[in-house]
Amino acid sequence: MIQYVSLAMNWVIFLALFPISFIWLRRAWRIVVRRDFSEVALKRGESPANPERFAPMAAVINMVAGIVIACVILGVAAALLSYAQWTAIAGVTIWCKFFFDFILSRHAHPVQWGRKKKPVDETTRSD
Repeated sequence: MIQYVSLAMNWVIFLALFPISFIWLRRAWRIVVRRDFSEVALKRGESPANPERFAPMAAVINMVAGIVIACVILGVAAALLSYAQWTAIAGVTIWCKFFFDFILSRHAHPVQWGRKKKPVDETTRSD
């Protein structure tokens, strides 16, 4: 029974690599070819003031991670990678991509120190 659960989990992990690779390569394609910067360096769903500045780095992060995951898929399909190898490569790639995206988004949105100014509403202002 334990072997069946392990085998099922291996298949789930392996099959999850397909949409991960597709989404990351599609993001790189959108940034490089279509010049769509809507998903570059998002922080809480908001784009930075100048996403074009951070687009090359976001494209590199997505392209490298997508290619590595695609190579892992091909390596597993061709039986070139053992279970320990492909899970290690895929896991490190996924975590590094998340960390690099986080670092890029925090770099694109600098911290605002001090008090935030409240916007002035002209309709309720009494002079």
